[in-house]
Amino acid sequence: MALTPFKSLLIADVGISMGDEGKGRLIPEIVRELQGLTRRRDVVGTVLKVNGGANSGHTVAGLKLNLLPGGVAEHDVACLALGAGVVADPRKALWEAIPVEKRGFPVLSRLLIDERCMISDVSHRILDLAWEEYRIHVLGQEPRGSTGRGITPAYTDEVSQMQMVYAEFLGERATFAKNLSARLNRAADIVKNVCRLAPEKWATLFTQLTEAELRANKPAIDAGIFSDKEFDFTCFAGKEPFTFNHEAVIIAYWEAGSKLAHTIGDVRERILGDLSADRRIIGEFGQAYWLDKRNGFAPNVTASHTYTPEFFQSAGIPVQAIHTVGCCKAYDTKVGTHVFLTKMEESHPLQRALAKLEFGTSTGRQRMVGWSDLVEKADTLRYGGFDDLVLNKLDALSPHGEWQGGDLQLGIGYRDAQGKTLSGVPRHDATRRSLKPIYATLPGWKSDISQIRSFAQLPVEARRYVAFTLSEIVRLASRGGSLSTLPNLRYIGVGPDPDQIISDVPTTAELIKLA
Repeated sequence: MALTPFKSLLIADVGISMGDEGKGRLIPEIVRELQGLTRRRDVVGTVLKVNGGANSGHTVAGLKLNLLPGGVAEHDVACLALGAGVVADPRKALWEAIPVEKRGFPVLSRLLIDERCMISDVSHRILDLAWEEYRIHVLGQEPRGSTGRGITPAYTDEVSQMQMVYAEFLGERATFAKNLSARLNRAADIVKNVCRLAPEKWATLFTQLTEAELRANKPAIDAGIFSDKEFDFTCFAGKEPFTFNHEAVIIAYWEAGSKLAHTIGDVRERILGDLSADRRIIGEFGQAYWLDKRNGFAPNVTASHTYTPEFFQSAGIPVQAIHTVGCCKAYDTKVGTHVFLTKMEESHPLQRALAKLEFGTSTGRQRMVGWSDLVEKADTLRYGGFDDLVLNKLDALSPHGEWQGGDLQLGIGYRDAQGKTLSGVPRHDATRRSLKPIYATLPGWKSDISQIRSFAQLPVEARRYVAFTLSEIVRLASRGGSLSTLPNLRYIGVGPDPDQIISDVPTTAELIKLA
């Protein structure tokens, strides 16, 4: 069966498509599997957030998280770490940690923020909104579809050698204030002179942030954990356009950082200590392979590296063997302004049913829905590599809502304007945009599968769909040759709850025969 041993103490939890693949639900599954195999409750020492910031939303045990790693719901995981590759707003970290602790999950006693983890703040979020205005009103481009969380501007500081890091919260307040004040001035100058924002729009950016955070934190406000005032960004605007209220910003961020000071330390030593004690480390990645700033297609990418190699940079340890688990859904979704070759027609009943399920954890934005693009997933296997595959949300293809069942399509190739068939993703975006998908059609199933816990109990059509998915990924990735090792289908998700998982999946060789 499919639960083959992990080949390393290091495990990477990555997305193999365009994000929102259900990576967060994988953490509890791996923790519990390892505990069962080793009979050690402490077998997973650390869950490390590797990249990104508050733009990477995931839901774990009913908890909607952005900055905190998915291991927060697992009491036996001793350390929840933010690596050096993360950009983290200290206020956002507290807005997330405190409500989670109210739910009975200890966070701040387990949190370890690397000294070199980068500080993001309100200036980055203002820049994020201003750059979007620039694209639309100055360049005449389509909106990029940013989360508005300031991620790209924060990473821009890093590549410009102007980043601020969490170690600064352990130093002198005067030094922190000087550095943050310079950052605020720089951001205001960019908005005014480069983004060319209209002066009357300056104050509206702070209002936008206030409204967004009030929406995002409404449950905590309603529960009395925070007041509305906590999320008022208008106090950070200066009296004149293109100025910040420096004192207000410095006070707010120094206070937040000071509350987190006891969590700041050296993630490198923590990870090395886990390895020497034979404890596993799970690296949780935000976004996915095709959103990587180098692998994806700008501007529809994030600002960080989103795949396995970044584990070593963010953790700060030597490169070594690592076990990669690649996550995807049984269908595809994209958010923002992405090219979506396998997008479903909005009139399709399955599209309408799935659209009701698909809203972003970070922003609440409606996701676009499409058929599974196996070419993208195969290229991730060929060029990124993964040892295991996790196929989530198979249950969502069962009849529900307007969808009463019927044929299902899977993208198995592309056709260009000259009629040529392509079995890989072109690297030139203009070529990619001109392609039409080639589909395979499989029969769907008529029953609810959310209570099924064994592969053999799935409807024959569902088993064929799963087998065909893995078989085609392998075929397309091999490019007519053969892969040195076949990826393993580790889990099939048939619902959002931790127990809604199928793990007794046949071997890949058996699935290929079944396809």
